[in-house]
Amino acid sequence: MRILVTGGAGFLGSHLSRKLLSQGHEVLAVDNLYTGSKSNIADLIGNPNFEFMRHDITFPLFVEVDGILNLACPASPKHYQKDPVQTIKTCVVGSINMLGIAKRLNVPILQASTSEVYGDPQVSPQEESYLGNVNPIGIRACYDEGKRAAETIFFDYNRQYNTKIRVARIFNTYGPNMAVDDGRVVSNFIWQALNNQPLTIFGDGTQTRSFCYVDDLINGLISLFHSEAVGPINLGNPGPISMTDLAEEIISITNSNSSIQYLELPSDDPKQRVPDISRAASQLGWAPLVDRKSGLESTVSYFLNLKERMG
Repeated sequence: MRILVTGGAGFLGSHLSRKLLSQGHEVLAVDNLYTGSKSNIADLIGNPNFEFMRHDITFPLFVEVDGILNLACPASPKHYQKDPVQTIKTCVVGSINMLGIAKRLNVPILQASTSEVYGDPQVSPQEESYLGNVNPIGIRACYDEGKRAAETIFFDYNRQYNTKIRVARIFNTYGPNMAVDDGRVVSNFIWQALNNQPLTIFGDGTQTRSFCYVDDLINGLISLFHSEAVGPINLGNPGPISMTDLAEEIISITNSNSSIQYLELPSDDPKQRVPDISRAASQLGWAPLVDRKSGLESTVSYFLNLKERMG
C-alpha cells in the first residue's frame, strides 16, 4: 500500500513510517515541522519507498494514497498551549481535510486520538464507554476538546458517507525520538537526570500515569489500521506508576545525583490515567509486551547518545 502518515516527522510518526516501510509499504510522510524534526526521519531519506512533504494539514492536500494515518498535532501541553488556536484547527480542520481525501479515494483512515478525551477522569481504569470529565474552556481544552471534536467528525463521516474510519485513543507513550524540550514527563525526567538537575514534579507526586513503549504502541496502531474495527480503542499500558516512583526509577537507571523538586500542579492536569485495554485485546489481539524497565533503559540510551552528539 501507499500510505499517508501525517505528523510523519514527529515522535510517533517517524516510528510508524519506519515500521510501515519495513513491512513493504510505501510511505508519504507529511509534516509542517512545528514539533516534528527532519532528524527523526534522516535515515529514511533516500529510501525509494519513502517520500517527505512539508505541509500543514489545515490547508487542503491533493494526493493519491491507499490509506491514511492521521497523527498530525502537537501532543505535549507545552507545545499545544503555545498556539492553542492552531492546535484546535489542526484537530478539526486538519481532520476534515484528511477525511476528504479518504472519502474521495474510498480508503481507510485512522485517527490518532488521545486519552486526554477523558479529561481528569472520575473513574479508573478508563474504558472507551466513559464519556470523560473535560473543562471546555480551560488551558488544555484546545487539545482535549480538539481531539474530542475530531472523533465526532470521524464518526459523522462514517455514518453519513460510510468512510472507513478507525479511532485509536493513545495513552502516554515514550521511547527514542522524543524531543528534549517537548515537556513530556519521561523525556523531562531523563534529560534532567542525565544533567544531574532536579527532577521537577508538578503536584505532590502521587498522580499516576501509565507508560507504553513506542514499539508496542506502533504495533497497536498498525493492527487497528489493518483491522475492520472502528473503535474507539484504547492503546496503552495498563500498569500505572506515580510520578514520584517514576522519578526514582529514572534516577536509579541513570545513576544520577539528581534530587526531586515538587512544583505547583497546572490547571486541569489529570490525577490518574490508566487504560482499560480489554477492547484492544479482544478485537485486535493486542497487548503491550515491553516492560517499563527495558523501555526506560532503551530511552535513556537514546538520550545519552543525543547528549554526546550535542557536546
